[in-house]
Amino acid sequence: MRAVVQRVSLGEVTVEEKITGSIGKGFVVLLGVGQGDTQKDADYIADKVANLRVFEDEQGKMNLSLSDVGGSVLAISQFTLYGDCRKGRRPGFTQAADPDQAKTLYDYFTERLRQQGFEVQEGIFQADMLVKIYNDGPVTMLLDSKRLF
Repeated sequence: MRAVVQRVSLGEVTVEEKITGSIGKGFVVLLGVGQGDTQKDADYIADKVANLRVFEDEQGKMNLSLSDVGGSVLAISQFTLYGDCRKGRRPGFTQAADPDQAKTLYDYFTERLRQQGFEVQEGIFQADMLVKIYNDGPVTMLLDSKRLF
């Protein structure tokens, strides 16, 4: 499972000109599910998102987590995180999970964050979405449950 986590002052997702999710301070999480991912991968990513200390404390150091600042999460399904661009000019997506598996694990991920007390807003799975991201910092983290960067 892969995630791009962006610290934001505002995040919003629109589908067919209707806002389906909106947050203030927190994280926009672009989440991709890969072949062979399980609930263990979703647990790992959810735990990282919940506990990343990338918000500034009183001294201006990145030392506070999402819960420390009362932040929210805007979760966006993003199968293109598994796009393989190594050959040619058109990405291949054979490493991405099939839509049923991806939806199940995406829903599990968002539920894990809600169980920890976080407000989680969402886009619509497999929809064409317009995502507004006001990246604060900018701070962007890449997470992968299978490998290190």
